[in-house]
Amino acid sequence: MNETAFALDPRLAADTHAVLELPLSRALLMDDMRFPWLILVPRMPGLRELTELARDDQHALLDEINRVAHVLHAIAKPDKLNIAALGNVVPQLHVHVIARFVGDAAWPRPVWGIGERVPYTADERARVLGLLRAALAPAAE
Repeated sequence: MNETAFALDPRLAADTHAVLELPLSRALLMDDMRFPWLILVPRMPGLRELTELARDDQHALLDEINRVAHVLHAIAKPDKLNIAALGNVVPQLHVHVIARFVGDAAWPRPVWGIGERVPYTADERARVLGLLRAALAPAAE
């Protein structure tokens, strides 16, 4: 993998906290306590679409999505997981994995554009990042 020219889109960097580096992707926690929400960004420069990944990298990304989804499900125990790669606002290829609950601030609509973001407190951010890192660390090896 050529990570030399990889740079995280500044909008993603501004809205997230780094969780850890997986074999293909950087895992990020969206800074919004209303929704347990992870984002995977393949560390390859210039990607906009899933179809631009080589077949092996597509499979690797799907494996990482599955791993993150299982971890998020185990930690948050949601009613539903939303998994999406949209890119309409931030074109850099990234995949959202969002834990959803009946009665959450956006239910049953998509989370985008609903209400005001509620940033993590320092203590809660540290707690959640610790849980995620511990659960995802084996996948990062």
